[in-house]
Amino acid sequence: MILPIGAKNFEEAMQMGSETYHHLKDIIWEKYGSDSCNIGDDGGFAPNISSITEGLDLVIAAIDRAGYNGRIKLAIDAAATDFCVGKKYDLEFKSAKKSGQNFKTGDDMIEIYSQLCSEYPLVSIEQPFDKDDWEHSKKFTTLELCQVVGDDLLMSDPERIKRAVNEYTCDALTLKASQVGTVTEAIEAVKQAKDAHWGVMVSHRSGDTDDSFIADLAVGAAAGQIKAGAPCRGECLTKYNQLLRIEEEFGSEGVYAGENWRTTAS
Repeated sequence: MILPIGAKNFEEAMQMGSETYHHLKDIIWEKYGSDSCNIGDDGGFAPNISSITEGLDLVIAAIDRAGYNGRIKLAIDAAATDFCVGKKYDLEFKSAKKSGQNFKTGDDMIEIYSQLCSEYPLVSIEQPFDKDDWEHSKKFTTLELCQVVGDDLLMSDPERIKRAVNEYTCDALTLKASQVGTVTEAIEAVKQAKDAHWGVMVSHRSGDTDDSFIADLAVGAAAGQIKAGAPCRGECLTKYNQLLRIEEEFGSEGVYAGENWRTTAS
């Protein structure tokens, strides 16, 4: 994912994101062929890359070609619960020809993430470990190398958020309104996170509809972060279009989070 934090307003951020996305498509087309430009549920591309760094390098190249070096940061949604087997992480879980030799411990994953943070402008990693791997999530969070976002770890559940706050197991909340149940409960989860001085990322869900409510929720909650997919599918664009309308309505009274994406006031 990319964070256009160097934009002066959301309109410019949207332009930066869209231009980078289309340059990324061109780069992938040139390097891997047209088949690699097919898009997934969230509008992302799926070229036949062989490593994490190869994927990040493609995004960096797109940012560079768009002319936004230094103004766009990177983020990852690792979704590590999906490739956790027992207490280890299978980095070949999507491979048709598994060697069975690429299992990593939680400590190994911390080393991988730490190296990525040192080599790339990576400022946020979502769900870097299994939903029940509180130990390694805490170890990584305490390094304070980037924002560590709890998704499956928290499930927007007040008790799990309370535990994570007390144990410093992450320092940001993925807020999925349909996951927590009601808007009232979603707002309570935001309050918990903000009281702990956490970041808040309002998120869509895979297979989302063209309902734009989460755009209003992100602004109303002063979340500072929204994850709604690539700027190419109707269910993604409807959220971004609503944010553009909101910014236009606010006019000079509106404030784009920008560099303050983690500390936007309530």
